[in-house]
Amino acid sequence: MTRTSTARRRRMPAADVAWLHMDRRTNLMVVNMVVSFGGMVDWESVKKLCRERLVERYPRFSRRVVESRLPSGPVAWEDDSYFDLERHFHRLALREPGDQAALLELVADLMATPLDRSRPLWDMYLVEGYGVGCAIIARVHHCIGDGIALSRVMLSLTDDAPDGGVAPAHPSANASVPTRSDREQLGDLIRGARTFTQALVRPPVAGSDAGTVLKGRLGVAQRVATTRPVGLAAVKRTAHAADATVNDVMLGVVTGALSSYLRERGSRVDEIHVSVPINLRPLSEPIPREMGNRFGLGLLTLPLGLGDPHQRLAEIHDRMVKIKHSPEGAVSYGTLRIAGMMPLTVERAFTDANTATASAVITNVTGPPHPVYLAGTPVREILAWAPKPGSLSMCAMIFSYNGEISVSLAVDAGLIPDPERILARVEDELQEQLDA
Repeated sequence: MTRTSTARRRRMPAADVAWLHMDRRTNLMVVNMVVSFGGMVDWESVKKLCRERLVERYPRFSRRVVESRLPSGPVAWEDDSYFDLERHFHRLALREPGDQAALLELVADLMATPLDRSRPLWDMYLVEGYGVGCAIIARVHHCIGDGIALSRVMLSLTDDAPDGGVAPAHPSANASVPTRSDREQLGDLIRGARTFTQALVRPPVAGSDAGTVLKGRLGVAQRVATTRPVGLAAVKRTAHAADATVNDVMLGVVTGALSSYLRERGSRVDEIHVSVPINLRPLSEPIPREMGNRFGLGLLTLPLGLGDPHQRLAEIHDRMVKIKHSPEGAVSYGTLRIAGMMPLTVERAFTDANTATASAVITNVTGPPHPVYLAGTPVREILAWAPKPGSLSMCAMIFSYNGEISVSLAVDAGLIPDPERILARVEDELQEQLDA
């Protein structure tokens, strides 16, 4: 039996095409999230929630990607005539001893596994035998939506009470986000086209990153690790005392940790560069039905050479303020849209040039400040990892949930075989900040 030819197709927006085509065997553009529980979750109820809160509210969860046979032809979303929710749900038993190390090893293995392009680009795994409870691993391709949108959508599966059930959509949940003016969008495209052209005609800037152990030939194998969560209230007090943000504080401790790690591995540099996502979709607006990517990437220089934690925090705060108040996010978003309209070879050349100056991507997602429930079962912990575009070897995710905050890493296993060493220094640096 063949797929019917009457399935409706819709052209994929250029920015989403760019993220689709960033897929490399060594760096898959998939957002990975882990939700863990102290007991067993009702798997059938989770499926029901996914059908009603994901598939029926956001059509991309039931559409497949169709590529053109022409080198620069359009890419489309097509309604999957054979969509079957069961094909996206899997059950796995965690290997002994069923601890967090075993769970993270499973996550790393899945990170290196491409999603099936013949069907909608997402999967969920129920992992049994995780301590006395279980965990759910969700994997969604970045072309469906950006990390912030996907986090909000996945968290919409949860409720504030154990008997939340399957709630109807908020009256405005399916409303489209108001579009920016034609003049603003044209300006983004013009600035993006200029940046795109400059990136192709000039060689990558060989900064201090080029000589560190974070740069090199990537492999397929991945490693993931996470810190122990710490109280968010204490981090907020530290941020307030320094007239900074929680994100600034966490960026500061990651900077200190990377400085120590690189020195130990013979990479003595005063600074490296990281990509930081800049959200362009107002958080007060509902996620539109078509989801998609609506963010840019800023380039942040981490001052590894500043040994004093307070001076380092102040410098990072100043640099982040400049990025937030610059047009960098809108320009990079316009650039991505231009890249998504180019032939695949040109687009990949641009991606390589655009990521050659950075070593990692660092992102921050704020989860629910209070306990939430999935299908009536309390959520114990939430972890997440964003993709690493192009030649980047590391993603650091700062995630907060239920009054606690943690840092998780996803790294290339060949270049960074020991991410736990970095995170041990993150914990030390953070404790030093909190004590001060």
